[in-house]
Amino acid sequence: MPAVHRVPPELSSFVGRATELAAIGDAVAAGRVLTLTGPGGCGKTRLAIRVCQAAAQAWPDGVFWVGLEEETDGGQVARRVAAALDLPLPSGPDPLPALVAALRDRELLVVVDNCEHVLDDAAKVVAAVLSQCPRVAVLATSRARLGVAGERVWPVPPMGLADALELFLERVRAGAPDAAGGSEVRSGARRICDRLDRLPLALELAAGWAGTLSPAQIADSLSAPLDLLDGGARTAPFRQRTLQGSMDWSHDLLDDDERVLFRRIGVFEPGFTADAVTRLAALGGPGRERLLRGLRGLIDKSLVVADTTGEVARYRMLGVVRAYALARLEEAREADAARDLHLEVYASLLERLAPLLDTDKDAWRARLGAAYPNVRAAIEWGLSRADPARGRRLAAACAWLWHLEGRGADGARLLRKAVARGADERGPLQAEVLAALALVLNTAEPGIEAFEVARTARAMAEETGAPAAGRLARSLDAIGRLAVGLPEALEEARAVRGEAVAAGDGFVADSAEAFIGLMHVLADDYRQAIGCLEHAVEGLLRRGDRGTGSFALGWLALAAARSGALRRAGEAAERAVTTAEPLRDLHWTGSARVILAEIRLLQGRPEEAAAALAPIDRLIAGSGPLPFITGWERCKALLALEHGRPEEAADWCRHEGRWQEKPSTEWLAPETQLVLATALREAGDHTAAARVLRALSDAPVTGQMPRIRAGVLDELALHAADIEQALRLHHEALRIRTDHDLVLGQVDGLEHLAAVNLRRGAAETAGILAGAAERARADLGAARRVTVTNAEWRARLEEPDLRDAVARGRAMDLATAVGYATRARGPRRRPESGWESLTPAERSVARLAAEGLSNPEIATRLFVGRGTVKTHLAHVYAKLQVANRTELARAAIALGADGDPDAPRG
Repeated sequence: MPAVHRVPPELSSFVGRATELAAIGDAVAAGRVLTLTGPGGCGKTRLAIRVCQAAAQAWPDGVFWVGLEEETDGGQVARRVAAALDLPLPSGPDPLPALVAALRDRELLVVVDNCEHVLDDAAKVVAAVLSQCPRVAVLATSRARLGVAGERVWPVPPMGLADALELFLERVRAGAPDAAGGSEVRSGARRICDRLDRLPLALELAAGWAGTLSPAQIADSLSAPLDLLDGGARTAPFRQRTLQGSMDWSHDLLDDDERVLFRRIGVFEPGFTADAVTRLAALGGPGRERLLRGLRGLIDKSLVVADTTGEVARYRMLGVVRAYALARLEEAREADAARDLHLEVYASLLERLAPLLDTDKDAWRARLGAAYPNVRAAIEWGLSRADPARGRRLAAACAWLWHLEGRGADGARLLRKAVARGADERGPLQAEVLAALALVLNTAEPGIEAFEVARTARAMAEETGAPAAGRLARSLDAIGRLAVGLPEALEEARAVRGEAVAAGDGFVADSAEAFIGLMHVLADDYRQAIGCLEHAVEGLLRRGDRGTGSFALGWLALAAARSGALRRAGEAAERAVTTAEPLRDLHWTGSARVILAEIRLLQGRPEEAAAALAPIDRLIAGSGPLPFITGWERCKALLALEHGRPEEAADWCRHEGRWQEKPSTEWLAPETQLVLATALREAGDHTAAARVLRALSDAPVTGQMPRIRAGVLDELALHAADIEQALRLHHEALRIRTDHDLVLGQVDGLEHLAAVNLRRGAAETAGILAGAAERARADLGAARRVTVTNAEWRARLEEPDLRDAVARGRAMDLATAVGYATRARGPRRRPESGWESLTPAERSVARLAAEGLSNPEIATRLFVGRGTVKTHLAHVYAKLQVANRTELARAAIALGADGDPDAPRG
């Protein structure tokens, strides 16, 4: 019966590795050698023991274990194999031919353990056996490959996290039963597993401290793992009694060039390249060719792990191996020089990549992202030096990565440090660092600080001659001016765009154009918004400016939706999501998904809206403090309202203000305040709703946002006790929406008027308006927004006396229905001439013209086209019977003196 011979006993339980065991067992084959490689302590020997136990029945002549750990004479390897197989060999200088002859007709598995220190002789024996013994299989373990023909190498990976946790906790229970239990223990154990790269030997050694320290204390002590992790089992080979001993064993096997390279690449974080390695030649010693050969040797000896799956091969050291290398670097007194060179390597990388920022940001992100751990380490080192200029310059150059990807907190920390290191300096570099900080804060930490930093950066850039930093800072400052008002922000954005176009600064020009488009969205001038945003998107996406590009697409979607083009809006919103997703950042992807969800709600597809938010909701649920995602809280509130949960909706709205030092509903976005007022009304808290509406009505920005102004009027109407007052307010809201082509808002207005007419007994008018709204929603693909319960609404519309009226309404297009609603209000009471004959829009134009503003200035102030201003002025001249601006000003002054509160004052 097949047997397993001389396999070392397992003195502790074997944990995990089920996948590896299955794969290794399948790979062991007659006539072949499989070599398990990896650093000391990764578990090669334990895996081989388990394979032996599982494979016994597969080999008729048995499984034999050959341990070479104590062998110091390579010439004795063949005799060691023969002894393990109980084969007598003749005396003489070369026993190998006799060994091969003895095995030629046998069918067995030979396991040769720990070959690295007698590698050449072990390889010679294995090659000879396999060449002449076709039914013999060899399983070898070694820190380096054997290098024989047909060898299959199996790098043993670190344990999976679940297996590593189980191993550590099992060993803790074995040595200190009272120490293994509870969430705090598991939390500390997980930190230990992460810090020790889940290497079995390191975990076993760490577990030996459980009777002295808690897992959390062990984890805190592992900044120097080679010092802490000693005291292994006395029965273990010396090299496995301490992690230091295991690393010494590997280090002693290196040649001179490999030892020099080994300690110097300790400065590299995971992900370094062969090009970076060859730059170490500047430190003296081995040249480029010898360094590359040394790198290959370190990979073969399992001290460096190679990843060759990408376009460029990248390398890393396991953490405990790197700690040993850094200790050797300190001993050689080369650490500062190596870190300085490391800084130069990655500063030059960013310099080489810089042109891609203007042509292909996707490629720039991919290449810099792969090198980011080393770039971050280089920045940290540079900022710690007596002269931090190189570190500060590198930090500023890295800003776009922090801005675009989910590393904003890291970037803000490093850039604040870079600003502090240059606090006494007023020069171009400090301006660049400040502008970089403003850029990162703009998405990482919303609030006033980003705009204050931008203004400081702009002033310093203008003073010291840093035009590129100045333009970037000015574009960010323009966003901050939204807090002052739309006209001010629009004026600044247009100035920034002009300056950037003149300088050939594509990103700033296009982002300013996109911001101008946003201003028109907020001002509900959708035709101009769509034109600006389409132009901006083209330039932004051509360069790979995915962040601002996805924002612009989202704003384009909103403009299209609110002007009635819901299908086009959905396409733009979906494109915004696909544009943002490669950034793998909650801010950009989340903001795009919020707009997609909002469009789906407008389309009456709440399930799809929730599905659009679901990936972000899942990520946020496990992210600790909630990140900043534009509009996320408001969209969650809208979903809650959709499902009849107004109290929850109100809570979501209030949560948007968590970024403020003293949260207040007045600091919420106007759109969110309006949703909050609706939620409070539906929850029955009319007093709180009225308070929000008063504050929103008094806010200067509301007067510049027709859609919000109309929404406030509708909400006030829904609070009004007097039906006629509610009717007047709804009509005024509809007029505002009609004047500004707010198509979806017009449909909302028809439904509000249908509901209030139903209340006041005007059933025919209510039915016509309800039918027209239903037709408009069907034509637009929009959701129903009735203001009475759906059941009541449907029931009333089916009553015989309303069916004909509803059918007549369904025959109307939207423009006809709006005209009908206006006529149904009653006879026109506005006189044919004089100041009172002017429409509200004409009064606004007349006031500004009387104050001396030009047509372009009036267009900017009122967010309308210049042609619209010209048309309004023609009407004003005719109604007031004046010929020009001078006469208009005189008439206005005289009218003001007579007591008209709306007339301009002299």
